[in-house]
Amino acid sequence: MPSGPFEPPFDQFLATAEAVARARPDVDLAMAREVFEEAAVLLYNGLALEGLDEHDARSVVDGLCADLVGDDPGSAVRARTEATLADPGDLHDPRGVAAAYEVATRILQL
Repeated sequence: MPSGPFEPPFDQFLATAEAVARARPDVDLAMAREVFEEAAVLLYNGLALEGLDEHDARSVVDGLCADLVGDDPGSAVRARTEATLADPGDLHDPRGVAAAYEVATRILQL
């Protein structure tokens, strides 16, 4: 598991903030970084990815990054949770991944 909130896979949150700020001129980079840094810290401290292997943890962070930039992040993460169980794809622990998404919705108050 990562040794800090900005180590992989949590580093993807900062990359997402930067990508969103580049793609959307109305988004302030400093504000986007602050929001995504806070998400990374909360999820890290909340042990949201605890018990997942590196592959599944990366998958959860990638999914959260995609969902958090949408119009309704809460609905998007809940839908992703259900989709994970319905079609786990290459996940090693689909139930653990779904649980991580559920924990993330609570931690981030989505």
